[in-house]
Amino acid sequence: MQLQASELNLVSGSDHWAIAVDSAVNSAAAAFPVWSRMPVAERAVILRTMMDVLDARREEFYDLAAKEVGASHAWTSFTIDLAIGMLAHVVSLAPALEDSEVVDPQTGKRSIIRRQPAGVVLGMVPWNAPIVLGVRAVAGALMCGNTVVMKGSEHCPKTHQHLVDVLNGAGLPDGVLKCVVSDPEDAHDTMAQLIAHPCIRRINFTGSTRVGRDVAMEAARYLKPVLLELSGKAPLIVLEDADLDAAVEAACFGAFFNQGQICMSTDWIIVVKSVADAFVAKLQARTAQIKAADPVAEIATLGRLISADAAKRVNDLIEDAVSKGACLLVGGQIDGCVMQPALLDGIAANMRLYREETFGPLASIMRVYDAEEAVSIANDSEFGLNAAVFTRNLDRAQAIADRLEYGVVQINGPTVHDDPAMPFGGMKNSGYGRFGGEQAINEFTELRWIATHQAGHTPTL
Repeated sequence: MQLQASELNLVSGSDHWAIAVDSAVNSAAAAFPVWSRMPVAERAVILRTMMDVLDARREEFYDLAAKEVGASHAWTSFTIDLAIGMLAHVVSLAPALEDSEVVDPQTGKRSIIRRQPAGVVLGMVPWNAPIVLGVRAVAGALMCGNTVVMKGSEHCPKTHQHLVDVLNGAGLPDGVLKCVVSDPEDAHDTMAQLIAHPCIRRINFTGSTRVGRDVAMEAARYLKPVLLELSGKAPLIVLEDADLDAAVEAACFGAFFNQGQICMSTDWIIVVKSVADAFVAKLQARTAQIKAADPVAEIATLGRLISADAAKRVNDLIEDAVSKGACLLVGGQIDGCVMQPALLDGIAANMRLYREETFGPLASIMRVYDAEEAVSIANDSEFGLNAAVFTRNLDRAQAIADRLEYGVVQINGPTVHDDPAMPFGGMKNSGYGRFGGEQAINEFTELRWIATHQAGHTPTL
């Protein structure tokens, strides 16, 4: 079954989704022998072409993402740039995919170390950054010679299907990249059916820790390796010698970009009391300048939340915190799916915000006595994806970074930051495995050792 944008295949009903899943995976499996045997340099040419076609089709993605998930023009543009950078990076990995050879000087044994494509890769993609996370789910796998089935999000089916169509338009052989999107009520069954398919050999999932656990459990049934990039609750630590203006800009960018609907979003700001008043005053003034609106109807710095239920959930977190002593300094007004960026001061451990991921345009401030308390509080979380620390003392910053239990730490930069050439992933309940860097090769290939023995050097009994 060829899934086209003009005839979007929304998988619905138990029989329908089972047939569609099998068709998509079988098609990718049939394409694997051709794609996996294609020279690495030829695969690289096609992925370079993907960069060009993605760049040329920006306007279509601006419109789709605004309508389906409320993404602002600025956010979609930012993520397309990141996606193009990811494609460029995986293309640069081509030399690392070639065989390496080791010869034993004593026996003449010749060993080949080979990175072999694994087979069909399943990439499960969320709605909050549909283009860049869609590309991330497939780019490394394709470069390594795998074929891919992308399970798109039920919240943005047209965006994800269009992305797959655009990437296929770069010259991929038929069947190499497929897309399946289910109705929301069939999402779990579709996921389970995909993982169970015998041709699926590798899995990557980006999304919530709650769903990630289900994915990991299903994968474990079949001993299939899975890469999980899950929820986060990123702290931004502001020490007494920090550049407060820079920290304010990083906090706003990290907390509010894409309405805080990013796994790396700055959920809590932990600031040393000696500079807290000055920092909070600057942050409050800056937050008040940032406006959100539905991007379909109005141009604004921020777009809307994914749903009215999402806005209500964030508002419930605010109300819980205020009822327990926190102070809402600015923002929080809701109009349907649009929520103005909000700032809470006085967060304490008895509030839901202390534990729960916000995933909305809300920054929460905790005041602490010193760096020791800041690190202790930052590590008192089940999550461990991204963190940041602001201080002018770089030696001190490095020492703090070493102690923070997070997969990624930014020094004097926002928690929302990605670099395709660097390994990206979390600790604790934020998942395991790494996207980015050369890690894609490890995640999406089988490492093999093939040895040729010389006559006269074979062991005998």
